[in-house]
Amino acid sequence: MRITLSAAVTADGFLDDNSPRRLIISTPEDWAEVYRLRAAHDAILVGAETLRRDDPSLLVRDEEVRARRREQGLPPDIAKVTLTGTGELSPGLRFFTEGEAERYVFSPHEIDSLQRIATVISTGEPITAKLIVTQLEKRGVERLMVEGGAAVLRMFLGEGMADTLRLAVNPQLRLGSAGGAEFRFTPPQGTPQTRENLGGMEVTTYTLHPDTSAADLRFLKQAVDEGRKCTPSATSYCVGAVVVTADGRIFAGHTHETSPTHHAEQEAIAKALAAGAALRGAAMYSSMEPCSQRASEPESCTQLLLKYGFARAVFALYEPGCFVCCRGALTLREAGVDVRVYPGLAGGVWEANAHLKR
Repeated sequence: MRITLSAAVTADGFLDDNSPRRLIISTPEDWAEVYRLRAAHDAILVGAETLRRDDPSLLVRDEEVRARRREQGLPPDIAKVTLTGTGELSPGLRFFTEGEAERYVFSPHEIDSLQRIATVISTGEPITAKLIVTQLEKRGVERLMVEGGAAVLRMFLGEGMADTLRLAVNPQLRLGSAGGAEFRFTPPQGTPQTRENLGGMEVTTYTLHPDTSAADLRFLKQAVDEGRKCTPSATSYCVGAVVVTADGRIFAGHTHETSPTHHAEQEAIAKALAAGAALRGAAMYSSMEPCSQRASEPESCTQLLLKYGFARAVFALYEPGCFVCCRGALTLREAGVDVRVYPGLAGGVWEANAHLKR
């Protein structure tokens, strides 16, 4: 998933003031660009406090974009996402009542009043950006725009779950003691950035993680093709894997290639180790999500990636629930591994596993 954070602040770094009314910080020109950017994503996320305070509809405003989405068989609006620790959200909010889109609510517990108007994802654990991203990916979201509030923005930045930050500053507006929530950002040294002026708004776009999709897709296609070499089994998936080391060496493997209990990732790792390759900082490309629990081997593929210090894990298809409930992607993210998912290649994975029912 590619994740864009967007925020508009006053010259002294406030997202809003202390009054009960909504504070308009952006200029019309800046709003137009935000709406354009929003329409380029699959989903938009704001926190529950933003919903209660501002009651935004979060709609796609461009009628041409809405028409184009309909032609593609998509809802005219992108999916809406929020998170709440208390569950105190009124069903009458415009988030729920306006637009034609999927609506997702993350909460530690069930919210009966919203069950008929939204998909409530009851986490049963503290809500994190990594959990949100993983759950949305499983539901087909590939591009997520996060618009706040301050705590939500800090959560995504703090967990390293932001690829781009668009920060718009109104230099003519200062709140001083009347300021409410603050949001300030100091980019790491050397962070690529671009600047523009939109109707008086000073907009800086920071690239926090480069777009690696071209290389990812090249190696992931190789992993998917590797999975087609497997002998079908009623008790396991046909999976292919490709290891790319930090110094560019490449090793490929597929399920049961040399052992009836080896997964694809094990096969590729074994070849790399036999060749004396250093795996710390390497990338693992798997046609399917690395497993998180095993019965036939002492270590899962997720554990192996962490053991050998892999920096990245890239796959096409989240593991279906045929055999176990896998949490490989989330475990890897929680350990600091950069996880990327490209569902556009999932068709090839299903073809290799046509012997198993979906």
